[in-house]
Amino acid sequence: MFKVVEMFESINGEGYKAGQLAYFVRFQGCNMNCVYCDTKWANKKDAPYQLMSAQDIVSKVNEAHIKNVTLTGGEPMLQEEIEELIRLLYENGHEVEIETNGSIDISSYDHCDYRPSFTLDYKCPDSGMEKFVDVMNYDHIQEKDTIKFVCSSRIDLEKAYEIIEKYALNKKAHVYLSPVFGKIDPQEMVAFMLEKNMNDVNLQLQMHKFIWDPEERGV
Repeated sequence: MFKVVEMFESINGEGYKAGQLAYFVRFQGCNMNCVYCDTKWANKKDAPYQLMSAQDIVSKVNEAHIKNVTLTGGEPMLQEEIEELIRLLYENGHEVEIETNGSIDISSYDHCDYRPSFTLDYKCPDSGMEKFVDVMNYDHIQEKDTIKFVCSSRIDLEKAYEIIEKYALNKKAHVYLSPVFGKIDPQEMVAFMLEKNMNDVNLQLQMHKFIWDPEERGV
């Protein structure tokens, strides 16, 4: 059974399918606590949720007649039966994307017939969560995957550039930089991309909010 906090129809806001219609399924709970998290409410243990089976979820998705399905959170990879849900969605003709924080191993999907596309975060230093990132995942990413760097400073940009170069990410998958609202000017990010000749990297203006209040951050 899955702890589903919300399901809704919208458009993808990030990754290579940005702008396309998608059906979102958001799950409760996360193993990280990023300072800019825009769905903090869904991460809390007391967040209201509905227990749903994989078939329940697929039935709701089918009613929307939307091809793209985005599994998000929280952290969807923490859901114990997530592979079963992905398989059922695939068998019902859906294309599945998982928005994951990059801390959980994706290697089990390497040779899977119903492998989803992954949008994996690399948590830059200012997120406070960098130590939890599993860089071994970069041995298992594919062309349809996306690596996302949410940046709030020059330090974050420098780390993003370092990781992109070290693991040749722009030769393996789609790579995106995204700003934290109020912390960095997108023009500064463009200037950095020009400085580093980041020709195969995309700037995506999906703003993340930096949360100053420790109580709001849950720390």
